[in-house]
Amino acid sequence: MAYDLLIAGLGLVILLLAGDALVRGAVNIALRLGIPALIVSLTIVAFGTSAPELLISVNAVRDNAGGLALGNVVGSNIANVLLVLGVPALIKTLATRDHDTRRSYMFMIAASLLFIATCFFGPIRWWHGLVLVAALSGVLWDAFHSARNHRRATETQDYGADEEVDLEGADPSMPWWKIGVYTALGLIGLPLGADLLVDSSVNIAKVLGVSDTVIGLTLVAIGTSLPELATTVMAALRNQADVALGNVIGSNMFNLLAIIGIASFVGPIPVDPEILQFDLWVMLAASLFLIPFVFLRQNMGRAVGAIFSFLYVAYLVVVVV
Repeated sequence: MAYDLLIAGLGLVILLLAGDALVRGAVNIALRLGIPALIVSLTIVAFGTSAPELLISVNAVRDNAGGLALGNVVGSNIANVLLVLGVPALIKTLATRDHDTRRSYMFMIAASLLFIATCFFGPIRWWHGLVLVAALSGVLWDAFHSARNHRRATETQDYGADEEVDLEGADPSMPWWKIGVYTALGLIGLPLGADLLVDSSVNIAKVLGVSDTVIGLTLVAIGTSLPELATTVMAALRNQADVALGNVIGSNMFNLLAIIGIASFVGPIPVDPEILQFDLWVMLAASLFLIPFVFLRQNMGRAVGAIFSFLYVAYLVVVVV
C-alpha cells in the first residue's frame, strides 16, 4: 500500500500543478484575444481551479469507481467549510463581516438541496447532470449580471485594463511561448495526474477493505482541498481573509453543480446508501453552520475555528471507523 500512497501523492501534486498551469495559460490566452476579464474570471478561472476535482470525477466514473467521484465532491464541500475555514480561524480571526455573501450563500443552499434531491433519484445519469449544469448556467448568468451592474454603478476603473492585473493567473507581459507551455502542461498533466490518483485510490480502498466512496470522502477530498486551505491560511496571516467565506461558498456551489453534472455525461454515478443516510446531511449541516457569519455578519474567531476543526476530525473518525 505504501507504493499506492506514493503514487496517489504524486498524482495529487501533478493535478494541482497542472491545474494552476492551465489557469495561467487559459487566462492569458483569453485576455490576449480580447475577452473581458470579468467573463474570464467567471468561466475560465472558475473551471480551471476546479479542474483537478473535475478530472478526478470524470476518470473515476470512466474506471467504474463512481463512488470516488461522489465522495470527492461531498467530502470536499465538508472540508471546505470545517477545515478550510476552521484552521485559518484558529490562527487569526476571519473578518467575514466585510464581505457580503448573502446572495451567493442562498444559491449555495439551493444548489445543495438540488444536489441532495438528485442523489435520492440516483444513480445520477446524464439527464440529472443536465439539470445540475443548467442550474450552474443560471448562477453564472446571475453572477455576470450582478458584477456588470456593480461595475457600471461604481465606474471606478477601466473595464478590462487594470482589472487584468488582479485576475488570478493574469500577466500582461507573459510571452506567447510561455503561455503555450503553461497551457500544454495543464492539458497533459491533468489527465495524467487524475489517472494516477484514481487508480492508486482504488487500490488503497481494496487493501483497506473500504469502499472507493470512503476514499473519496477522506483522502481525495482532503488532498483536493489543500490549495484552498493554503490560500485561506496565507490570507489570514496577511489580514486579507474577508473574502475567504465567499471563496468557499463559490467553490462548494461549483463542486455540486459542475463536477458531478459533467461527470454524469461520462457514465452513471452510483450513490452509496451511506452517503444518503449520513454524509449528505453532514454537508448540509456544515453549510447551515455559516448562517451567523453570512446573515449576522459575525467574525470567525478562534473559538469558531476550534469547533469547526474538532467537528471535521470527528467526522473523519466516524467515516473511517
